[in-house]
Amino acid sequence: MTVHEKPAQLSLRDWDDRYLELKAQGFQEPEYGGPLSRHLDDGDLRLQKLRFDNSPESLRLWNFLLTEEERLKAAKKAGHKLVGTMKDLGTIPVLAYAFPNMTAFYPDGAWWIPCVMELSAGLLDVADALGFDESFCPVRAMLGAFVTGAHFPIPDHLICSVGATCDDFSAIAQRLAGLGYPIQWWEIPHRRQPGPGEKSVVLPGGIMATETQVSLILDQLQDIRKALGNLAGIRLTDEMLYQGIQAANRIRHVLESLRGLVFTAPLCPMPALEILIAEMLAIHFCSDRNESMVVLQALESRVQQRISANEGYFGKEAVRVFWVNPVADLTAMNVLEDCGGRICGTEYLFTHALDPIPEDLDPMEALARTALADPMIGSIRERAERIIVDIEKFGSEAVIVSRIPGASHCAFEGEIIASEVGKKCNIPVLECEVPPVCDGIEISLKTRISALIETALHRRE
Repeated sequence: MTVHEKPAQLSLRDWDDRYLELKAQGFQEPEYGGPLSRHLDDGDLRLQKLRFDNSPESLRLWNFLLTEEERLKAAKKAGHKLVGTMKDLGTIPVLAYAFPNMTAFYPDGAWWIPCVMELSAGLLDVADALGFDESFCPVRAMLGAFVTGAHFPIPDHLICSVGATCDDFSAIAQRLAGLGYPIQWWEIPHRRQPGPGEKSVVLPGGIMATETQVSLILDQLQDIRKALGNLAGIRLTDEMLYQGIQAANRIRHVLESLRGLVFTAPLCPMPALEILIAEMLAIHFCSDRNESMVVLQALESRVQQRISANEGYFGKEAVRVFWVNPVADLTAMNVLEDCGGRICGTEYLFTHALDPIPEDLDPMEALARTALADPMIGSIRERAERIIVDIEKFGSEAVIVSRIPGASHCAFEGEIIASEVGKKCNIPVLECEVPPVCDGIEISLKTRISALIETALHRRE
């Protein structure tokens, strides 16, 4: 059944009442469903501070996100091989899910645990004891998750990309290997523009790169394909991989539609938090590719319904903000909306997981090109150019670049992106740092975002 109610953001306590109303109306939910507040028993204390969209589709999205550990345990019990794929953000899972008996996930996702559990899990303390203090990116929480074994099953195989990626992550992964967790390494080169006489290729997103770099990645992906085949006990055919690419692309197409609808609608049809979580599903499908598709299609349908009914949030006067980099503390999304803004454009470090994978190429070369399109491995100005194109596409009026504390790739890129965007788009830009729990700086953050919003409003006059 379709349950309709005007859009509203609810607290966790309000959602308990809303949930009872939905059940009384005959609302059917998946096996991982239930009231959002039940996740407090798992230690997800930050939920008490967030505000959530009131649609049944939002409830399904959040329950899907917050039950990933249960799915991983169930997959392992069912005989699936678990693959922990680290740092490439969107490429290796496509390869892994082409096997019928394999489930891939990102241990990197532990970087949000300090936020969601409000530092109560002690993962950062474990990382500190292993030599990775707060001068490192919050992804150091991954070390604590492996050591405690409390947040995901230990994978049967670990794969990690290094090279032109985050130095912090490379160091943390090396420490993990030193603790006795075997890792299959592969190198991503720094993407560069082809020189005179060099053969070039076009990557997803329209970026140019050299043919030799694609070949370098292709050779390494072949090694990974072989290792996964040995793990699964199954030979992966090109047809199986092609079908896996098609399945991933179907999810990417739904996300492209969802983002376009939300970012361009006169009234915001879905708040920033839900869209942030929805985008993250593209990276590894939250450990269930089929259900990920169902969740996203349901969310898209709700958004379309609201746009048709001219329903939404924040009024048409809300300032259209483009957000760069994922936030370490999810409450920052609610703060933006409190200050009079709405999200109309995002770049959360994984545009290559949103762009369609080429289907007219050899499937392995298509994956190699996708990996090389990673925004983090090229020049910062190249990344800024992609952001500028999207700002113009979505009509964004202001930009927020949120730095991730301690992250080596955030040291100067935020300043360069802010400078390039401000200069070429002639719109106000705020660069700020968002820690894993930003309660101590919330007033300051609100003040700075409010100033950005006021500047954008003034420019309308």
